[in-house]
Amino acid sequence: MDNMSLKEIQSKLLLWESPTNPLAPLTSSQREAILDLEALLLGETTESENDKLQASVTEESDKYSLPQMETTYDFLEWYESLCESNVEAADAPYKAYYKQLEDRRNECVALTDQIHETMSDLDKLSEEYTLVSDKTNALHTMSEQLLADQNKLSSIGDDIRHKLHYFTQVEHLSQRLNSPTMSVNSEAFFNLLAKIDECLEYMRANNTFKEAHTYLVKYRHLQSRAISLIRSYVNHVLDHATQQVLSPKDEDATDQENMDTAYAVYFGKFQATVPKLKMVIGEIEARAEKSAEYASLLSDIQQEYASRRARVAGAPTAAALAAAAAKHTRDHCTLLRAACSLLAHASSDECALYSHLFSQSSKAIQDYLQSLCTGLYETLRPHIIHINHLETLAELCVILRVEVIEEQVNNDPLTLAALGACARALLQDAQERLVFRAHVHLRSDVLLYRPAPPDLAYPDKLLMMEQIALSIQQEQSLKRSDSRNSMVSDISATSQEVANINVEAQKRPQSSPADLHGMWYPGVRRTLAALSRLYRCLEKKVFQGLAQEAISLCVQSVESAAKQISANQTNIDGELFQIKHLLILREQIAPFQVDFVIKETTLDFSNIKNAAYGLIQKPRQIFSLNSNNSLLEFLLEGTPQVREHLLDSRKEVDRQLKSCCEMFIKHATEILTGPIVAFVEKVQAFSPADQIKTQPWASPEEMAVVVKEAQRRIKAHLAALQRSMQLYLSNKETEFILFRPIRNNVVGYFVQIEQLLANSGYTYEDALLVACPTPEQVSVFISSASLISHNEPVLPYGKKRKTSTVRKPSVTSVQENEKLSEVTPTMKV
Repeated sequence: MDNMSLKEIQSKLLLWESPTNPLAPLTSSQREAILDLEALLLGETTESENDKLQASVTEESDKYSLPQMETTYDFLEWYESLCESNVEAADAPYKAYYKQLEDRRNECVALTDQIHETMSDLDKLSEEYTLVSDKTNALHTMSEQLLADQNKLSSIGDDIRHKLHYFTQVEHLSQRLNSPTMSVNSEAFFNLLAKIDECLEYMRANNTFKEAHTYLVKYRHLQSRAISLIRSYVNHVLDHATQQVLSPKDEDATDQENMDTAYAVYFGKFQATVPKLKMVIGEIEARAEKSAEYASLLSDIQQEYASRRARVAGAPTAAALAAAAAKHTRDHCTLLRAACSLLAHASSDECALYSHLFSQSSKAIQDYLQSLCTGLYETLRPHIIHINHLETLAELCVILRVEVIEEQVNNDPLTLAALGACARALLQDAQERLVFRAHVHLRSDVLLYRPAPPDLAYPDKLLMMEQIALSIQQEQSLKRSDSRNSMVSDISATSQEVANINVEAQKRPQSSPADLHGMWYPGVRRTLAALSRLYRCLEKKVFQGLAQEAISLCVQSVESAAKQISANQTNIDGELFQIKHLLILREQIAPFQVDFVIKETTLDFSNIKNAAYGLIQKPRQIFSLNSNNSLLEFLLEGTPQVREHLLDSRKEVDRQLKSCCEMFIKHATEILTGPIVAFVEKVQAFSPADQIKTQPWASPEEMAVVVKEAQRRIKAHLAALQRSMQLYLSNKETEFILFRPIRNNVVGYFVQIEQLLANSGYTYEDALLVACPTPEQVSVFISSASLISHNEPVLPYGKKRKTSTVRKPSVTSVQENEKLSEVTPTMKV
């Protein structure tokens, strides 16, 4: 590697003076200077080498200079000395090395001797150390053994003393427990009690010890003695407080003072016992979780406390309830509120007093509170089961459900649990009585209601109420809203209660007599009033079943009343009456947030009938032994089946409303176009159709009479019919929805006459003679006939006498119009 680098250096140096491309070309003066330096260096080196060579020659010459020799002996002697000197000169290094080896050998021998001496000394020290170590270890082992024995004996002694301690404490604890200075309400007593419990636990855990069973019995005796002392002390304190409350002086004071003062005295006496019993009961509760004896003691104390509280407060509470019942004999709602308020305060005070003494509730205090509240149930139940008035029962249910259970019991369920149980029992009884009375009320006052003549005086009562409303509006034209409110204020309380269900019904003005709740048919008003009361009082499922029945009965009652009105007046009046009240019924049941669908279960006996026929048809196979035994088939196939049906009250109202609308449309169409309807029906029944022209009753003259009679009827009865619809329905949109199919039917009958003329061989002259108007002409004719002049009042359909009233349109619910448009049929002729 060095040679390569040197060669590279040399090659690069040669490139410095390269003839072609020198890296560092030198001038002539520089070249001469270099040559001069080279010559000088070579000259100095030659002189120094010559001096050194001359010096070495001089030494050699001196060394080999010959002495003077005269004889052969001298020569030989010189030669021998020369040989010896040469030999010595040649052996000198070996001798020196030998001498050096001798010296090193002597040194090693001396060192080896020293090592042997040292090793012998170390062996002696090791033997002595081993001897000392063995003796020390033996001593240490003996010391540890002695120490272990000492510790073992000490622990055995401590264990014996510890175990004997539980056996030697019997006498000491017995003496302390029997000491007359020992007080139950002291810390020393409970320290003594803790020591007894500790000894008992030790004896139970070490029952294999000798005489452990005997000492266990002794400690149990001591524990029983201590528990007896505690029970006697607590009973004594409670008896003293009870005697103070029940003393004659306090009884006289109770008779003179009101119940609040008496209760303050009763609770104050027991409140004074809290400092005496608080620590004792607290210690018992702390031990009751681990010991059955203390748990039993705590239960006994709680029972004693409850029994004494029952002696103190039971009779005054019952007397207060009896006094409230005597004071509010007929006002059941006030009696319920007063009794519940009394028991709520009593329960709260009892629980507060109980919590001062005990940290946890108990069955004894709950039974005591239940016994207090049972008086509420026993006092009010006889009144509830004899109440016949629905409003009173409904108000009682609201008081129990809202004021008592939701507002009082649910806000403090632990304290008022007993009152809540009694209130729920009373609520169930009141609801049961309410449901029963509601059934009776719906049957007697709705389904079996016999309307008086004023109840069926339609449309006279509507005309009278409209006239009254118009007179009031004329007197107070500037305060029209006040007049409307004055009319609403005349509505009965029942109607107001129904109106309160629907908030929208409260806000809209009542300007039409048909919309006044007081003008509703009594069956509808009573049904809705009953539902409004029951809705807040009954459970959802119970209300659904009752509401379904109520609506069904109400629909039957309205239908019966409509038939009587139709018999007394006209079919139009009865049908409009029924349509209006069905709309009212449907609109008023909408706010109830329940499903008016109930499931009805029935038995289907059709299988029994079929199986009986099969048994009769196969008399010979009754006792057959094969699979075709007819008796066996009758038993297997003749079982009645259980079927479930869903009854929907809303759909029933819709079906009845649709049917009534269809009947009204049919009757209205017959009133307006009766001759054409009869003629069209006769044409449809005649066969063959191409021979109609030859019939005398289908001549152009007869058809012209029919058409003219229909036009006369439209002109004579259309305004009166619309007047009846306005008076009953009182809403333009509703009237339009119901009148639209009537209009379509009328136009359709005229269209059929026109088609008959065009398709049955009648000539153009016959058509001119018949003079049947086109659909556009009929529509214009109906529109012109339906215009009601404000200067010329129109009577409702079927009325003969004149009146000066002018119809004032009213505003009803848009929801009613939407529902009517859903159920109103489209009649096709």
